[in-house]
Amino acid sequence: MAASLLRRAATTGRGRCSSPGEMLRRLVSSEAAPEQALPRSPPVMPPFEHRPTPYAGMGGDEILEKRKKFLGPSLFYYYQKPLNIVEGKMQYLYDEQGKRYLDCFGGIVTVSCGHCHPDIVNAVLEQTKLLQHTTTIYLHHAIVEFAEALASKMPGNLKVVYFVNSGTEANELAMLMARLYSGNLSMVALRNGYHGGSAGTIGLTGLQTWKYPIPQGEIHHVMNPDPYRGVFGSDGAAYAKEVEEHINYGSSGRVGGFIAETFQGVGGAVELAPGYLKSVYDTVRKAGGVCIADEVQSGFGRTGSNYWGFQTQDVIPDIVTMAKGIGNGLPLGAVVTTPEIASVMSQKIQFNTFGGNPVCSAGGLAVLKVLDKEKRQAHCADVGAHLVERLKSLQQKHEIIGDVRGRGLMLGVELVTDRTEKTPAKAETALLFEKLKDLGVLVGKGGLHGNVFRIKPPMCFSKDDADFLVDAMDYAMSGL
Repeated sequence: MAASLLRRAATTGRGRCSSPGEMLRRLVSSEAAPEQALPRSPPVMPPFEHRPTPYAGMGGDEILEKRKKFLGPSLFYYYQKPLNIVEGKMQYLYDEQGKRYLDCFGGIVTVSCGHCHPDIVNAVLEQTKLLQHTTTIYLHHAIVEFAEALASKMPGNLKVVYFVNSGTEANELAMLMARLYSGNLSMVALRNGYHGGSAGTIGLTGLQTWKYPIPQGEIHHVMNPDPYRGVFGSDGAAYAKEVEEHINYGSSGRVGGFIAETFQGVGGAVELAPGYLKSVYDTVRKAGGVCIADEVQSGFGRTGSNYWGFQTQDVIPDIVTMAKGIGNGLPLGAVVTTPEIASVMSQKIQFNTFGGNPVCSAGGLAVLKVLDKEKRQAHCADVGAHLVERLKSLQQKHEIIGDVRGRGLMLGVELVTDRTEKTPAKAETALLFEKLKDLGVLVGKGGLHGNVFRIKPPMCFSKDDADFLVDAMDYAMSGL
């Protein structure tokens, strides 16, 4: 048979006649090719002992139709065919068909302890049975217990807590405090930063995709100390010098405050250049301003190395804002500051109807207890180090991965079409995003161009989950 194949091959091929040796090489190559081209099996999700409740509610198509009809048109959704998520358990989510997904985004970095963590669910239920709401015009033990526990996690003299309902509210209040205390209006923020969607915090935000064309007030946006894309690389001192020059040349020389995320969330998991905040805080304080750390996404041990993101820069802010992970999904935020700065708010009536609500306070206290009991900061450090190592190995295999960055379970993977030019791989990111969903992996997207995978799962995420995530990324990228 081989001889007949050789004869046939030797007399075909656009009239050319090839030698038997050449034909043999072609034959061996062609027979070996199918074996090499055998499709890889997709990776298998780690086992998990939970059976979702059968869903008999409204289907995804009907929900989407009603959403378009009754909810604001500015709302967006992930995926070409959006998922109808109906149940969650720890690091996993389930759709209306009962399909399980590995949640690598944690409800946009909000689910810290895990979906429907039993300790938090129980705390919320028990408080709800007794009292859902009063406000701070009456006394209640839950708010002071929560405030005391939260203050114990703060360094220095950061001991006074204001409870609010979201990160946006927290940053609004922090900006108000800074301006009142300093007597100056000008605020300094970073390009590529995100601090909320209200009229005031839109001004602080440094991404045009989130900014409406309205007056943003006395806001100065300085250069982003981005080690991967920034003009000074990882030179924190050079970026800090630019802040000093901006204050000297672009303002009256006096500022109300400076705000920054140590790990930019919406901006694509960018960790600020080393040493940056220490120099900037010194400059801002000399200019009469206060320093605000936005810990809405990076707080509560998520980075692994520290409980708060700002601690990675060896600084103590004057005001710290937080939300998201503080409540594991409850509408909860907080501002923590010094007694001196807090005192300026007593000039007028400062009140928040739902801030410190008994149910949210009980849930928030349960979150702090779970994070301590389950040693989630150390867990994030351990699992995060393993995940970063695997992602960097994947980077060596796939040219599309331009950068792997972050700490603990606060990570980003930036995709580019050219590593030298760092051209954002926008179309490829969108394609991989869909492929990962089909494989059962849900990640976030970030960065100005939407080309950064945001990997910020619930903090119960395991090494087996990390391996599955990387294997799924490898499988999807290999098919590009």
